[in-house]
Amino acid sequence: MDFTDVSLTALRVFRAVAEQGTFTAAAASLGYTQSAVSRQIAAIERAAGAELLERRREGVRLTAAGRVVMNRATIVLDQIEATARELAGLPGQTGTVRLGWFPSAGAVLVPRALAALRRTDPDLHVVGREGSTPALVRALRADRLDLALLGSAPPFRPPDTETPPLAVQTLTERALRLAVPATHPLARGDFVDVADLRGQRWIAGSSSGEDRLMGVWPGLDERPDIAHTARDWLAKLHLVAAGFGLTTVPATLAPAAPPGVRVLPVRGGPREQRRLLLARLPQPPSEPVTRVAAALRAAALDADTPTPLSSPPNAPMQR
Repeated sequence: MDFTDVSLTALRVFRAVAEQGTFTAAAASLGYTQSAVSRQIAAIERAAGAELLERRREGVRLTAAGRVVMNRATIVLDQIEATARELAGLPGQTGTVRLGWFPSAGAVLVPRALAALRRTDPDLHVVGREGSTPALVRALRADRLDLALLGSAPPFRPPDTETPPLAVQTLTERALRLAVPATHPLARGDFVDVADLRGQRWIAGSSSGEDRLMGVWPGLDERPDIAHTARDWLAKLHLVAAGFGLTTVPATLAPAAPPGVRVLPVRGGPREQRRLLLARLPQPPSEPVTRVAAALRAAALDADTPTPLSSPPNAPMQR
């Protein structure tokens, strides 16, 4: 067993796989291919002389050896990141902020905020990563993120139960919406009645945890007809555009809908709300973190301003 040649890249990949739970999710969060992730994991397991991850159908789980390596890898990477932050705080150095977001926030809100920061604070460096809300909360608690955009659905609860509680601000609270093919009969009006959702076909998210039927309108009193499942929001919306079914979308994602999709409110039944939260550790934020938080709040406020978000049937989207 010789860890002297293990790279920081391999440690980061190993930590991402352990946090995300699958090679695919880790690859997406890091911007790597799945084969590249597999090669890094194979290299670190060879160096350890032991299996570090138990491969299961639903994902991976750390072995006893894997927990030892994870603990040490976290210490090493945290020290490297702390060094980078200290260097960034020296006179003449630019600020660095580590930002995390859940998938739908990365489609519209995050690019808008980063574009605004590039104009107003060109020396500010934001390092971003996508992840599920639980994974982002864990990364905040481990001081691997400075800020995180989290999603929340009813019943609204704190993101975690640890103390002291995270500093959390609600950026938006808006009703869930429905993405409908522009040629679908439901696309003819300005809203969809919840009663008309019975018997529809759905594009759902991948089954996981509480979001087993993400993409299906909550509370339907029937077994939904799932036409396709997809993890990626853009894939789901393009399946809707092609006429394969309906899917739910957060209101903040509506501007990212491709041509051929109408995004409409749903009337009748309980009002399905979704919150966008901005969270950080409960300690005074640095000045760069404060600037990034302000840009995210401004982008969320801009996204919350009522605008024509969807196309009329059979017409191109207004951009």
